[in-house]
Amino acid sequence: MKKPVRIFAAAVTIAIFSLAPEANAQQRVQPAPYYAVPVSLVPDRAFFAGLGGAFQGVNFGTQDVYFKGTADVYTGGALTSSGSADGTGYLPMANRAVAAFSLQGGYFSRIPDSEWLWGAKFSYSYLGGTTVSVRNALVPQAGSTTPTGTTDVIPFTGNVATRSYEVQLTHQMAFVPFIGRTFDTNSFIYLGAGPTLSQIKTDLIETIGFAFGDGRPTDISGMPTSYSASNWVYGGMVVVGISHFITPTLFLDFSYSYAITRNQTGSFGGPFVNNRGVGGSTGNGTLVGTNTGNAVTQGITLTVNKTF
Repeated sequence: MKKPVRIFAAAVTIAIFSLAPEANAQQRVQPAPYYAVPVSLVPDRAFFAGLGGAFQGVNFGTQDVYFKGTADVYTGGALTSSGSADGTGYLPMANRAVAAFSLQGGYFSRIPDSEWLWGAKFSYSYLGGTTVSVRNALVPQAGSTTPTGTTDVIPFTGNVATRSYEVQLTHQMAFVPFIGRTFDTNSFIYLGAGPTLSQIKTDLIETIGFAFGDGRPTDISGMPTSYSASNWVYGGMVVVGISHFITPTLFLDFSYSYAITRNQTGSFGGPFVNNRGVGGSTGNGTLVGTNTGNAVTQGITLTVNKTF
């Protein structure tokens, strides 16, 4: 009986050792778990163009307004006196918030083997509704007049009065290089800065110059006249934003911008003829001036963009 038992035990031992390598081999060739790699919707590089809208706040600060007037007074066709006056007024302007049309276009490219990218974009906004006005603005004047045939210098003071002094930022363009960083699989954030070019328009509605001669205001420049000045002025802009891709060729761009123009000076004015003088007198002269100021804008913009 012992011999069959030993034979059976030996057979079991051989079977176990012969199956062990096969089990180990199966463990070694077992495939590793599969993990799906997310696919990014942000292209490696692309040109893009988009349009949308912006909500902008505009601040024109304090405007420095300078006027100079000259006048020759005639009575019965003869020159009776000549004089001039000038002065500067400071007009604080209110802030204004408006909705604006906006479009942009540009290019971006990923930095190889990195989550960073670089690019640049050109943007344009139409801000025609940003007119800010000061009603019944007064610019103080001081000067003198000299009667013909004498050396007497008679000092006087006065004002240039404008029924409405209006400033408007009409067009704003910007070129902004930027650097950004991708995150998730369909978005990138960016920060950029660059130059701007803006059109600032100034209107002086119904302007008239007068002097205080004998304690009463005396009309010097005649009928009220309206003047206008328009300048293109350079400035700078800082932009921070986020671009979110809906598909590889379509994305939304949301950004905040802060821009400031340099001080710009506009010129206006011209000659006048005053036939409303006292005692049949008439006056011929000029009323000219300048305005100096800048514009600060900040706002948020949302555009829908297509890549190419």
